Amino acid sequence: MNNQRCSSAFLKLKGRRGIIHCIYVVGFMDLFGVSMIIPLLSHHVKALGASPTVAGIVGSTYGILQLFSSTIIGSWSDVVGRRYSLLTSILLSAFGYGLLGISTSITLFVLARIPVGLFKHTLSICRALLSDLVSESERPLVMGHFNAASSVGFILGPVVGGYLNEHEGGFYTSSFTCAAIFLINAGLVWMLPWNEKITDQKETNCSKSVQNGSHANNHHSVLTAETKADCRALGKPRLRLSEMSLLQPAWRQLTSVSSRIHMVAFSDMWDLFLVRLLMAIAIMLYYSNFSLAMEERFSLKPKVTGYLISYSSTLGALAGFLVGPVTKLYRNNMPALLLHSTVLTCLLIFLYATAPSVWQVLLTSTFFAISTSIGRTCITDLELQSGGVHASGTLIGAGQSVTAVGRVLAPLLSGLMQEISPCGPPSLGVVLALAAVGLLLIRIPKWDGRGLAKTVKL
Repeated sequence: MNNQRCSSAFLKLKGRRGIIHCIYVVGFMDLFGVSMIIPLLSHHVKALGASPTVAGIVGSTYGILQLFSSTIIGSWSDVVGRRYSLLTSILLSAFGYGLLGISTSITLFVLARIPVGLFKHTLSICRALLSDLVSESERPLVMGHFNAASSVGFILGPVVGGYLNEHEGGFYTSSFTCAAIFLINAGLVWMLPWNEKITDQKETNCSKSVQNGSHANNHHSVLTAETKADCRALGKPRLRLSEMSLLQPAWRQLTSVSSRIHMVAFSDMWDLFLVRLLMAIAIMLYYSNFSLAMEERFSLKPKVTGYLISYSSTLGALAGFLVGPVTKLYRNNMPALLLHSTVLTCLLIFLYATAPSVWQVLLTSTFFAISTSIGRTCITDLELQSGGVHASGTLIGAGQSVTAVGRVLAPLLSGLMQEISPCGPPSLGVVLALAAVGLLLIRIPKWDGRGLAKTVKL
C-alpha cells in the first residue's frame, strides 16, 4: 500500500515538473516571436508614410493598452482559470500579429496593435500558473528559471527577425512567423494535462492555506471567506479548470474581476508597488540613452555598443538560474534580499553615471544584469506572499500595470534629463533608486521574516 502511494506521489511530481517545463517553453517561444517583431516596428511604420510624431503616438498605443489591461486580464485569469485565459491571450495575440502581417497602411497597423496591446499577457498568466503549481519555497527558483528561458528567447528572436528582414517582404514574413509561433504555443497549452495535475496542486495549496489560516497568529496570514469557498469547491467531485469559464456567466465574471481589482487598489500594498515603480523607472533610465551616451562619452561605435548590450542581456538571462541558490543562501528572507539587490542596483547605476572609462561601464553592466534579475523576482514573490496564491493573477497583473506606468514616464524623464547632460538619465535613476532603498528601510521592519505581515483580502 505504501509503495502504491509513493508511486502515485512520484508520478504526480513527475507530471507537475513536465507541466512546468512546458510553461518554460511557452515563455521562451513567446518572447522569441515577439522579439522578432519589436526591432522592425518603427522602421515599418515609417515606411508606411508616418511622420516621427505619428510614429511615436502609434508606438505608444501598445504601452497604454497594456497599462489598463494588465490588471484586468490577470484578475480575469483568477476568475475563469488559467487555461481559458491563457488560450484566449495567445490566440488573440496571434490574430494581432497575423493582422500585422497584412498591414499595408497606418490604419491597419494601429488596428493590429490593439488586440496585442489588450491581450498580450502570456507571460503574466504563465507566472500566475507557476505560482499555482509550486510551493512558496520553490517559487523563486521556478520563477527565476522561467525568466531565464524567456530572456533567451528575447536574445535569439532579433537575430532571426533581422535575417528575415534582409529579404523582400521581410517584415510581413516575420509577422506571420510570429503568429505561427503563437499558434504553436496555443496548441502546447491546450495539450497540457489540466484536469489532474494542476487541480491536485490547487488542492494541496488550499490545504496549506487552511493550515496557515488555523495558525494565523504564527504566520500572520488571513484565509478569506472566498478562499475557503474555493477550497471547499476543490474538495468536491473533480471540477475541471478548463470548464470554469463555462460555469460562470459574463456578469459574474465582470463582478468578480471588479471586486478583485478594487481590493488590490485599496489594499495596504502601496509600498511594494511604489518600490516596483521607482526601480522600474530607474532601470529604464539606465538603458534609455545607453547607445547615445556611449557615443558621446567614450566615442564608442554603435557596433561595439551593440555587443555590450548583447553581453548584458545574455548575463540577465543566465542570472535567472542564480535566483534559486541566492534565495536559499538568504533562507527565503525575500525582504532582505530585495533590499540588498536594490542597494546594489543603486550603486551600479551611480558607477555607470560616473564611469571614467568603458571598462567600468562593462563592469557595472555585468553585475547590473544580475542585480535587476534578482530584484524583479523578489518583488514579484513578495507581492504573491502578501496577496496569496489564490489572487496571483490579479497581483501579477497589477505589478505589470505599475511597470507600464514606468514605461510611460521613463522616456519623458529621460528626454528632460538628457537636455542637461548625457549622464542626466542615470543620475536621476540613482535618486529614484535611493528613494526605493529608503522606503524599504522604513517598511521592512513592518514585515515579518518569512514574508509580509499584511495580506490582501481578495
